[in-house]
Amino acid sequence: MDVGLAQARQPLTTRSHYFEVEIVDPGEKCYIALGLARRDYPKNRHPGWSRGSVAYHADDGKLFHGSGIGDQFGPRCFEGDIMGCGIMFPRDYTLDHEDELDDWEAADARQKQGQVENVLYLNDEDEEGEDPEQEHEGRKVMVFFTRNGKIIGRREVVVPEGGFFPTIGMLSSREKVKVDLHPLSG
Repeated sequence: MDVGLAQARQPLTTRSHYFEVEIVDPGEKCYIALGLARRDYPKNRHPGWSRGSVAYHADDGKLFHGSGIGDQFGPRCFEGDIMGCGIMFPRDYTLDHEDELDDWEAADARQKQGQVENVLYLNDEDEEGEDPEQEHEGRKVMVFFTRNGKIIGRREVVVPEGGFFPTIGMLSSREKVKVDLHPLSG
């Protein structure tokens, strides 16, 4: 079975942490997956099926996290639905590659930062007795998924070296999506 895979050139960062896909045409089976994957993710594997990836699948509403076996997660998605994926970074989280942003992208990100701060720290609730340093061991973040603007669920995952890249997969013929890598910019 052929896999159509598209991946953004830049990983998500604390400045640009969310993206969306509108299902323009579900094709024959709506085998559309939206998620995050490492830069060197295999181009012949649907997002979520292999190590270093997590993805929400439109056809069955399942979440796949580094395995070909998914967990029931949310509703199925259809033509016209907008699927979203983002990362809730801890407040003090830094990524090695964030310093590599070019000047234009950095200016663009600064402009948007105030607009996304309330989403960025959704999971920033300190619990008594927790060691804040221990919380960030292993570069864990909370990945969340949306359908038509509403959060449907989230999953704690470890960020692979180099970051998580927005990744979209399509498996059946005539599928068509519209991608927005910066939907929070207005």
